Amino acid sequence: MPIRLGINGFGRIGRMVLRASQDNPDIEVVAVNDPFIAADYMVYQFKYDSTQGTFPGEVSTDEKDLIIKKEGQKENRIRVFRLRNPGEIAWNEVEVDYVAECTGIFTNVDQAQVHLDKVKRVCISAPSKTAPMFVMGVNHETWQPSMKIFSNASCTTNCLAPVAKVLNDNFTLVGGIMTTIHASTATQNVVDGPSKKWRSGRGAMQNIIPASTGAAIAVGKVLPALNGKLTGMAFRVPVPDGSVVDLTVQLEKETTYEEIKQTMKAAAEGPMRGILGYTEDLIVSQDIVGDTRSSIFDAQAGIQLTGRFFKVICWYDNEWGYSNRLLDLLMHVGKADGLIQ
Repeated sequence: MPIRLGINGFGRIGRMVLRASQDNPDIEVVAVNDPFIAADYMVYQFKYDSTQGTFPGEVSTDEKDLIIKKEGQKENRIRVFRLRNPGEIAWNEVEVDYVAECTGIFTNVDQAQVHLDKVKRVCISAPSKTAPMFVMGVNHETWQPSMKIFSNASCTTNCLAPVAKVLNDNFTLVGGIMTTIHASTATQNVVDGPSKKWRSGRGAMQNIIPASTGAAIAVGKVLPALNGKLTGMAFRVPVPDGSVVDLTVQLEKETTYEEIKQTMKAAAEGPMRGILGYTEDLIVSQDIVGDTRSSIFDAQAGIQLTGRFFKVICWYDNEWGYSNRLLDLLMHVGKADGLIQ
């Protein structure tokens, strides 16, 4: 039996999670809640996507349910709720097992726990200050059944952490500074407008905008051995999707960039297959849009200064890769709970 999943919040990640679930036999989305989107508008937003393309199937609604039929698959009927208070969502009416909390608002345990009256577990699709965070391929095996609420961390942490783990496991990471050159997101303004963060209020399509990020520091939470060894910042750039991590590191063990490349390739083809990728092609950001992996190591872009000082470059689809990892994390938990055989 597949995990019966509810999605709270039908924004970018909520819609991508639903899309990704359509090709995943172990996940069945049975309910969606968003107080700001009517069912007919959900159909439109799900079917037509300026970044990921038109959904390859039929999408409709009878006002009660969202109805999705992908070629070669059975019809998927998804109950639509439109409630502002997540504690009022009747997840139990459609026997939801887990909730993907994708609003970006209820990111802490005390906020997300309102779902637990009606479901078994909640996965938050954002970093959390109070819920344990997990990155597939890095620390997912430390998840415990007592953890009812947990976080899939951020898209950038999901890109950075696998690479940092490989470097640390093989060469011992002394310290590092990360910059993510990150695609624009819905939190930004199309043209200049008011914002609590002054620079973030400037037009997203006109500017390269310096911004803060906790992604590097969060690596220390999923990899305690690196706690205090990484920090970083972001630049928001005028592309709709497709981002890249620029990581400059000092290593304890002397090595060469060629050896780092081979180590990354071995990890990508071995224990981190499907999570970490490796390429020697001369790719750009658009080339990784639609890639399901968390992090794609760019062998041609990295550089070496000394035997212990390196820059490594890794690409990621900050929407699609992240949404697929969220489902992978739910499947990992579902197997432990006996929902997936």
